[in-house]
Amino acid sequence: MNFFVIGCGRVGSELAFRLYKNGHKVVVIDINREALNGLSPEFRGRIIEGDVLAEKMLERAGIAEANGLATVTNSDTLNAVVGHMARTIYQVPIIVTRNYDPVMLPVLEAFGCNVVSSTSWGAQRIQELMLDPSFRSIFSAGNGEVEIYEIMIPPAWDGKLLGDLLRNNPDCLPAALTRAGHALLPDTKTTLQTGDMVNVSATFVGIKALRAQIDAGTEA
Repeated sequence: MNFFVIGCGRVGSELAFRLYKNGHKVVVIDINREALNGLSPEFRGRIIEGDVLAEKMLERAGIAEANGLATVTNSDTLNAVVGHMARTIYQVPIIVTRNYDPVMLPVLEAFGCNVVSSTSWGAQRIQELMLDPSFRSIFSAGNGEVEIYEIMIPPAWDGKLLGDLLRNNPDCLPAALTRAGHALLPDTKTTLQTGDMVNVSATFVGIKALRAQIDAGTEA
């Protein structure tokens, strides 16, 4: 596949090299020659020094052949403009934009691009670990708005139903239950046992309510 990486800082250079190592054709564009020098010596993709907003720059670089584009500069505004151009003018099927300032996140999302916000995701994850590290996040969707957590069932909930644990909590849904090394798809009538590992998909509000429910050891 053919990929474009706009911006060759720490994230851009690492992303470009990972894509290249996985057998893809990669074009990297950055206005700063020193930034391009940060690419791994093993990188054999195409390297372009120049302003991505300059007339016909993307066309000359072969954007018409691109399967996907990631714009990961340190400017939210530039990322938004380039992502919007790639999607609306050149119809690149996969667009991913990097976000620094959470204030700009709604703008990037309004352009219809996939957004990765290290600031929002990082703050969300740190908050979770500070509040209760026993609830382990094993997958994060979007920018952390929904995550899948792994939770061990304590003795207080032995013999009770999963439906009782999740009752009145629409922001928390069961995904899987592992018992004695075997996983199954649980439902509300599944009886819990001490030591069960339950995976739930939840928002921050949902997981906070579930923490309180488990700590209380009683039904909602």
